[in-house]
Amino acid sequence: MNRLYCRLAVTNLKNNRQFYLPYILAGMVTAMMFYIMRAIQGSDEIASMRGAETVSIMLTMGLVIVALCTGIFLFYTNSFVMKRRRKELGVYNILGMEKKHIAKVMAWEAFILYVLSVSGGIVLGWMFHKLTAMFLAKLTGMSESIPFYISGSGCLQTAELFGVIYLLMLLYNFLQVSLANPITLLHGNNVGEREPKVKWFAAMSGIVCILVGYYLAVSARGVLEAVNMFFVAVLLVIAGTYALFLSVSIAFLKMLKNNKKYYYQTAHFITVSGMLYRMKRNAVGLANICVLSTMVLVIISTTVCLYAGGEDSLKTNFPKELSTTLYLNDVPEQADREYLMGLIADTAQRHNLNMTNVLAYADIVKVIHMEGNVVEYYDNSNTSYNYTEMGMLYLMARADYEKFTGHTYEPIAPGSVKVITSSAFEEDVIQIFDTEYLVAEQTAFPEDFPKEGVQSFLGDTQLIYVIVEDVRALASFLSDEVQYHIELDTGGTPEEQTAFAAAVREALKSSGNQLEYTVYSREEQRDEYMKLNGGFLFLGLFLGVLFLMITMLIIYYKQISEGFEDRERFAIMTKVGMGRSVVKAAINTQVRTVFFMPIVVAVLHLSMAFPMLKTIMFVFGLMNTELFVGCLIVTAVLFAVIYFIVFKLTSRSYYKIVYQ
Repeated sequence: MNRLYCRLAVTNLKNNRQFYLPYILAGMVTAMMFYIMRAIQGSDEIASMRGAETVSIMLTMGLVIVALCTGIFLFYTNSFVMKRRRKELGVYNILGMEKKHIAKVMAWEAFILYVLSVSGGIVLGWMFHKLTAMFLAKLTGMSESIPFYISGSGCLQTAELFGVIYLLMLLYNFLQVSLANPITLLHGNNVGEREPKVKWFAAMSGIVCILVGYYLAVSARGVLEAVNMFFVAVLLVIAGTYALFLSVSIAFLKMLKNNKKYYYQTAHFITVSGMLYRMKRNAVGLANICVLSTMVLVIISTTVCLYAGGEDSLKTNFPKELSTTLYLNDVPEQADREYLMGLIADTAQRHNLNMTNVLAYADIVKVIHMEGNVVEYYDNSNTSYNYTEMGMLYLMARADYEKFTGHTYEPIAPGSVKVITSSAFEEDVIQIFDTEYLVAEQTAFPEDFPKEGVQSFLGDTQLIYVIVEDVRALASFLSDEVQYHIELDTGGTPEEQTAFAAAVREALKSSGNQLEYTVYSREEQRDEYMKLNGGFLFLGLFLGVLFLMITMLIIYYKQISEGFEDRERFAIMTKVGMGRSVVKAAINTQVRTVFFMPIVVAVLHLSMAFPMLKTIMFVFGLMNTELFVGCLIVTAVLFAVIYFIVFKLTSRSYYKIVYQ
């Protein structure tokens, strides 16, 4: 008896190959991607390479995202397939098969699909694993050889993950069949969608959600605020997108229908009435395509920009080849400054390097909360504060500030301070930690002020420089955390610069003064940047391909589903005397309108998200706005071309079904 169920399952899969072949291919590709990600993430060779910790974090994130997206994606495509098979299952039931027998056939089908998808995916994973690992090594700068191997844990975890997914889908299909009566199954494909009513509250709510999300994206100032608001803006735009297609689109079509001059034209009548009649069903799929398209555009454009702008980012965060910061308990005297500079100069001389562009200055840095002219310590336990109100106070002597900015300033009177902020500071008195000071001068940052790194995090309102004639004037409560910075260029080869940084650390360590310090070399950081940005690019391309494949399959199934639903309707129109050319023109208009709407909205989302994405990119030190704009435009154009090609290819299946 089981052989009979197995033969029926095989026959069903063959007869429905139009639906199941893309389903199987999608399962194989997602299984391949999960296996490759897991195999690389668990590779001993990758783990032993320099910078492997950063790459491993990227891969672990990707593994979780691929697993979640795979489950959601397969469930979604399963719903398309089951929708088309309701009539077939209803025929089985009417011909005498009990639901438990239908369940056995479905179990065999699920088992065959599982075996084909997982085995095919793992074999493809074996074939492309080394190529993908080599691509990752190239992006991240890993020069070690990566041998071919088969990951046993990767195979096992792939089989387990897909086993759970296919089992859950099978149970879901069992539930659908068990709860439906045979007549419902038999006519499942013919149940029409009533003309939807306009839900004005939902439509207005959707518009408000999108506008608020856009406002948050455009108005975010500083990385802290942008990161804090990013997920809120994303959720609002996603909710608004679904409302846009579910309610706003229906309201718009109703408006077109009420416009008699426009509506009572043959092509417009067919297009508007057809889209309105089934818009509720179309809307969810179109919103899914729009959201996925936006995700592809954001992920690929940002990761490509990070990788392409790696050198710019590195130089922004490390403007000098060597940056040394010493943490002192008091403002260093001139003799102390000369001693520390002498240690570094002697080290450079021993390594035959010439120090150039030397910058040395002291400052005191405090995390603050500023309101009006009152500056307080930022208190994490204060529930009235939030992250966007966190600021930074930089206290410097006039001489050090002149070195830092390269400008000269008038002397500052005793007891007075010079206040520099991005926005206008118009108070005559400033209160700093319960002590008031007269403001001798209020000014804005000079155009060439080197503030990008800090201000990108804090925005305009919480960054303040307070300059005094002699920093000891405030030493009574701020002198315990003085930072003395020495930054310089040396030239030389990357190897020489790396060796010089290590020698400076050793010289400071052996000075006998028990100094606390940090020494950063741009060359040392370059390798870490390459690992981080290369890992992001690999993950972005990997997930971009996954989301693109999901989008393509959703488009394909929508075209097939639309084709079967439209075939009978357009056949009736032809029989009652409507010309075939008119019908074809109406079909073309409807299909183009429906399937190009998501990409237009996705590009709109991307353009409105640009200010927030640009600000978030400051986290990585990427200040090159022109590069980011270029990456966004190129990504959007390439995606639009791919989307158009997929649309044209899937439209052939649609037209073939409709014109049969």
